[in-house]
Amino acid sequence: MPPKIRGMTANLISQTSTLRRFTLMVSGEDAIDAGLERDTPPSGLPQERFLLGDRLPIAPVLLLGQSDLTVNPNEVIVCLQPVHLHATRDHLILMAQNQIDLTANESANLLQVALPFIEEDFRNKVLFQGQRDWFIPAGPFISLATHSIDQAHGRNIDWWMPRDTNVTGVAKLWRKLQNEIQMLWHIDPVNQEREQRGYPSINSLWISGIGKLADIQTPPLLENVNQLYGDHPLLVGLAKYLAIPQQREIDFSNLQNTFAWLDRPEVIWDSLRTALLSKELDEIEVIDFPQGQTRHRILTAKDLNKKSWAFWKKSEPLTWQEIISV
Repeated sequence: MPPKIRGMTANLISQTSTLRRFTLMVSGEDAIDAGLERDTPPSGLPQERFLLGDRLPIAPVLLLGQSDLTVNPNEVIVCLQPVHLHATRDHLILMAQNQIDLTANESANLLQVALPFIEEDFRNKVLFQGQRDWFIPAGPFISLATHSIDQAHGRNIDWWMPRDTNVTGVAKLWRKLQNEIQMLWHIDPVNQEREQRGYPSINSLWISGIGKLADIQTPPLLENVNQLYGDHPLLVGLAKYLAIPQQREIDFSNLQNTFAWLDRPEVIWDSLRTALLSKELDEIEVIDFPQGQTRHRILTAKDLNKKSWAFWKKSEPLTWQEIISV
């Protein structure tokens, strides 16, 4: 572990700072141990809770980002996602959506088969069909406790399946619909063609993100942000909700008072370091989630190098890995 970086913990200031700040958020994992204590999975990934609040209205935010629909802020919406459940010796594992290569035509054909069953049980019409995500008012499933694919993928799904909360029998109703769709898709030509091409079958439907836009509780720091960087679907929808410009790639000529959520922050670290040293920025705020807990740190130009008692030696710059591992 690198020497202690004093500035990254001691320089915390209020969100109303007038300093030129770039905020970088790094995805984290949930705290499984906390869930084991309660015998229920943790509710949401820490970055999901940080951006949207504890009620986690993920579905309507995703819908905003993927469509031009006017979304009723008080309508509770769910996200349905065609998925592949991988069978191991004694359990099923949910594969991430970027692992299954589902095409738009395949998605449309699978929805067409399942649509009468979905709309009958949800007692509503599908609002929007994206390539990976379908959206519908929650109807009788409004009380389900669910988890996003981002949180549940790669894990034994037994613990991550939807659960009843204040209404008994809703999870059973969902499993019934899920099983009906699984049987329909098992014999569907889409899956026969996918298997011939060596792709995993689309053998189940995942439900998550239940909530309404009125439930969103954004962090105060976004009040001072004038640009969002990153391409996560949640960030795209949140940008539209907050009316803040958003783009995939970072414009390094426009770093002041901006927020980035990136999968590979190490790629841009040298450029951010240069911006601090050249005084284009006063500070960088790093937000990460060790053990599922939100941590804010401020880094200024004087914090860029390793601390050493050997003052006569030129200090070495800190790498991104050293910064994030502190």
